[in-house]
Amino acid sequence: MSDVREKAELYALDISDVTWLSAPGSASDDRIELAYLPGGAVALRNPSDPDGTVLRFTAAEWQAFVLGVRDGEFDD
Repeated sequence: MSDVREKAELYALDISDVTWLSAPGSASDDRIELAYLPGGAVALRNPSDPDGTVLRFTAAEWQAFVLGVRDGEFDD
């Protein structure tokens, strides 16, 4: 499946009934919420604007991000 097609299908998913998760104990101003989607995809949103923009990442994109965090790619 092409990346463009995969992203289009991901954004076409109805996510109105997903379960949003956030880190326990985090202040609402300093957190994001995450939802697991089919096929290992992930959605992210700002809990202070739950009807606002929702970013969606394919399983490959999410894995690349997580590995980058673990490897310190985003450290200053």
